Amino acid sequence: MTQAPPFHLAFPVSDLEATRRFYAGVLGCRVGREAARWIDFDFFGHQISAHLVDEAGAVLPTNPVDGKDVPVRHFGAILEWHAWHALVERLRGLGVQFLIEPHIRFVGEPGEQATLFVVDPSGHALEFKSFRDMRQIFAT
Repeated sequence: MTQAPPFHLAFPVSDLEATRRFYAGVLGCRVGREAARWIDFDFFGHQISAHLVDEAGAVLPTNPVDGKDVPVRHFGAILEWHAWHALVERLRGLGVQFLIEPHIRFVGEPGEQATLFVVDPSGHALEFKSFRDMRQIFAT
């Protein structure tokens, strides 16, 4: 698998300082450039930009997946197996509430993966997943 170029994602937030505490403090993302109404973060090698908005967004719909209500709109990162487990321990140690608890999906099947969901201070759902074999990311 070749190294993909980093992606960029800009998203609305309702509180920049709470966003900084979550992404930098909880997730450990390095802070990049910033201004009065936005902050860039190094999100596991990708650039995400939190932009302050004056109106909060609406509640987003979910779809049932493996008996769990997965938010339709979400983003996240695919981490190496050990890094995913380290993040789980970090989140637990900080008392972060999981939207969907860490678990393994597709056990023994193509695409077996570890996954978890958390919510940031502005209500954005984030999924972090990992594959024992990264070549299985797009397995069917």
